Amino acid sequence: MNKVKINSDVELKDKLVAINRVTKVTKGGRTFTFAAIVVVGDGKGVIGWGLGKAGEVTAAIQKGMEAAKKNLVKVPVIKGTIPHEIEVAYGGAKVFLKPAAPGTGMVAGGAMRAVLESAGVNDVLAKSKGSSNPHNLVKATIKALSEIRDAYTVAGERGISMNKVFRG
Repeated sequence: MNKVKINSDVELKDKLVAINRVTKVTKGGRTFTFAAIVVVGDGKGVIGWGLGKAGEVTAAIQKGMEAAKKNLVKVPVIKGTIPHEIEVAYGGAKVFLKPAAPGTGMVAGGAMRAVLESAGVNDVLAKSKGSSNPHNLVKATIKALSEIRDAYTVAGERGISMNKVFRG
């Protein structure tokens, strides 16, 4: 995973993926707390997720945003889509991402849609298989996006200049 440090001038937008009410039963009665999964991104390839837990919904969302800003990753987004298809599993959730032609739009649902929108991916075909648990779907989608490599990265790892590749 290619972790990213952000500057203070980068504008990160947050999206609430899911909120969960947790009940703890004690001798004195029931205690309600909230857990919020939040995704942040700049819409240009930087993405992160966080989980916040608190007694109030707004506090949980705020904690989730702070946690998300601490684990940002850089994603290669080329012309609004991803460079190649990928399938990744995290826990019981499996996600399949495939690049799409310009104008296709985002064919994804739920937690995957929030992650892809925050990353700035506009045209993609996505399918989630297995568990629909938003925690695992968010983690699997971010893991898939962080494992994607663009042509320049691959060429650099192989020690090839991109000028040689496109000469023919």
